[in-house]
Amino acid sequence: MDRDVRLNSVVIFVCSVGDFDKIWREHCEDEQTLSEYALAMKNLADNHWTKKCEGEGRIDWCRSVCQEYFLDGGMKRMLEKDEKSATLTMGLTAASAQPHSTIPSSISQLGKMRLLDVGSCFNPFLKFDEFLTVGIDIVPAVESVYKCDFLNLQLQQPLQLAGDAVEAFLRQLHNPIDALPAQLFHVVVFSLLLSYFPSPYQRWICCKKAHELLELHGLLLIITPDSSHQNRHALMMRSWRVAVESLGFKRYKYVKYSHMHLIAFRKVCLATTSDLVSRNYPEMLYIPQDFHSNEEEECADVPVQVRSEFEDDQLAWGFTELPDTPYDSDSGESQGSSVPGFHELEDPILLQS
Repeated sequence: MDRDVRLNSVVIFVCSVGDFDKIWREHCEDEQTLSEYALAMKNLADNHWTKKCEGEGRIDWCRSVCQEYFLDGGMKRMLEKDEKSATLTMGLTAASAQPHSTIPSSISQLGKMRLLDVGSCFNPFLKFDEFLTVGIDIVPAVESVYKCDFLNLQLQQPLQLAGDAVEAFLRQLHNPIDALPAQLFHVVVFSLLLSYFPSPYQRWICCKKAHELLELHGLLLIITPDSSHQNRHALMMRSWRVAVESLGFKRYKYVKYSHMHLIAFRKVCLATTSDLVSRNYPEMLYIPQDFHSNEEEECADVPVQVRSEFEDDQLAWGFTELPDTPYDSDSGESQGSSVPGFHELEDPILLQS
């Protein structure tokens, strides 16, 4: 276990400074270290996460969100909410509003949910029958995962095929994967992925590619590690939300385990705005390691600094991202929830970019 954690720390530290594109290229070429890392992650999954229920819980959470959204009416409720909000915004009465648009047949009548698991390592979603899973990783730990550098994945024109033909296409993919058609998946999963990249821009590019690979109304599920107290990185999570929603998503669910954040975004428009980079959205996908080395974070003798009035305002703003009920960071339980292990938010007020 200690060796696995040390190896993970080395990977993150190496990717935290310098020419990010060059670092990433060299990192992808270091197959020995990557192979050791892949085996270490599989060892964590098999021998630690499963027993502790933390790692397995994130997979179960992804599955339950997909089932609720696609199979139990969650998407229909969100589309009705969107229509009601649009009606109120445009100043229309219910009588003059257009009738609710139907759910696309490719989703409402889907056979299997087509799921892309990026940074899959050991393909944990393969065991669920409701998913047609494509797992990709720069160095797979098992044979069922395709080798793919998602950061440099080429996107092609969408397939003009029926659902069963799309499933047949996915079952016949060749290894390694260098390109995929757009609008191919119902779900894209970034489980412990984004913090692996050395720069905010690379994380943002991943989210942009996820948007292009998803069908309209599809889900992007992001899981990112954080062992801090619930409100420690509230501003960071607010920043992430703004950055991801700028691409054409809206947040659907937000959960905080004791050691990770779990966020579901739904794709609400086909195209993204072209000037997002100039408006600094990519830089909003930051992590604490972008600003501090491991040694700096471990230093305990840092003097306490008095917050400015602006910082107080920012702190107050951050509290808008917190769940409504108390949270136990040790047990990972919401004291006001009937469901153990997490807080869950269905956003009543979605951010207008």
